[in-house]
Amino acid sequence: MKNQIKSPWAWIPTLYFAQGLPYVAVMTISVIMYKNLGISNTDIALYTSWLYLPWVIKPFWSPFVDLLKTKRWWVITMQLFVGAGLAGIAFTIPMSNFFQTTLAIFWLVAFSSATHDIAADGFYMLALNVKDQALYVGIRSTFYRIATIAGQGLLVVLAGELEKRTSSIAMAWSITFYILAGAFIAFYLYHSFILPSPSSDRPAAGEVNARNIFSEFFATFASFFRKKQAFVAILFMLFYRFPEAQLVKLINPFLLDPLEKGGLGLTTAEVGFVYGTIGIIGLTLGGIIGGICAARGGLQKWLWPMAWSISLTCITFVYLGYFQPQDFVIINICVFIEQFGYGFGFTAYMLYLIYYSDGEHKTAHYAICTAFMALGMMLPGMAAGWLQEQIGYENFFIWVMICCVATITVCAFIKIDPNYGKKTEDSTK
Repeated sequence: MKNQIKSPWAWIPTLYFAQGLPYVAVMTISVIMYKNLGISNTDIALYTSWLYLPWVIKPFWSPFVDLLKTKRWWVITMQLFVGAGLAGIAFTIPMSNFFQTTLAIFWLVAFSSATHDIAADGFYMLALNVKDQALYVGIRSTFYRIATIAGQGLLVVLAGELEKRTSSIAMAWSITFYILAGAFIAFYLYHSFILPSPSSDRPAAGEVNARNIFSEFFATFASFFRKKQAFVAILFMLFYRFPEAQLVKLINPFLLDPLEKGGLGLTTAEVGFVYGTIGIIGLTLGGIIGGICAARGGLQKWLWPMAWSISLTCITFVYLGYFQPQDFVIINICVFIEQFGYGFGFTAYMLYLIYYSDGEHKTAHYAICTAFMALGMMLPGMAAGWLQEQIGYENFFIWVMICCVATITVCAFIKIDPNYGKKTEDSTK
């Protein structure tokens, strides 16, 4: 019975479902909620982009997660903090100063979520042997995606239905966040009992001190910038998703805004279905097909098709902004195409991050790459709302297409081993 309780199936699905939900809540659900509560696109894009910051600076405090306590302790504690934070958001939504208060709590939730990511991924490697890590990697990715659909899709649909049945939009969103908080308290209680306690999961404080870790971190950090093509690689990390970083902040406001403001006038529940369900399915399928293509031809071969895919599919929003179709099927098809193209093109981005990180200190270097990845989404998104309100949705989407030049340009300068990512006979044995 004890072995059954400690089976990876008992905790991996729930652990990575819990990892995905707060990120969705911070990055996507917050945007939809603020839009429905009357916050301007300028403020939504600016302030919710700041919520990327914990993921940007995550590499700087990740060594101290190793130094203090166990990974298991960090996982469980951060789930409790996330649950408390989500409850705090639910409690403060009906208040007059809700925007400032909920933003502050969202930042704390984001910090707790980023710390949970560090601990959960570390715990996964400690609790499983190498064979099982490979065996369950698909399971963890699948349940992370399911969490995305549950957050952007089901929870938003629920909020939309509650908006129809309650006298206050604020109350509808407050109830939604109370439900989300309750889910995290349940995760906390469940994982407190179900997570295994591997003997290798112990704090490093007895073996090393903070000074040594700090010194080693900065040495590793410096080695990152001494790698070949470091400057070009950083530009690629920052600008490959330059168009999408702006577009993603305005998709939900565009879908929600009425026709007279240039939007499509969808309800909250419809947005949950279009972007949070159909869009995520397109994103997932694009990523799967991108991975299959890269495995067969290698990253160098597929870099350009993927770069053009992530760029050209943005034109679907130019069409939606110009014609403002009211056919729900057409809207779904357009969002699916754009998200599929993004998912397919994003494969090249992630593979390049792994490629650049390879070598000594590859784990730490990959963490630094993900920080630049988050920064590349944070900075462009901050001004996107202001720009859209100055030029309108139609011209904003044209601007996004112009920004695709940045994606294509950075791809022209990076150098990749022709065989990298290509599945060979030796790799399949």
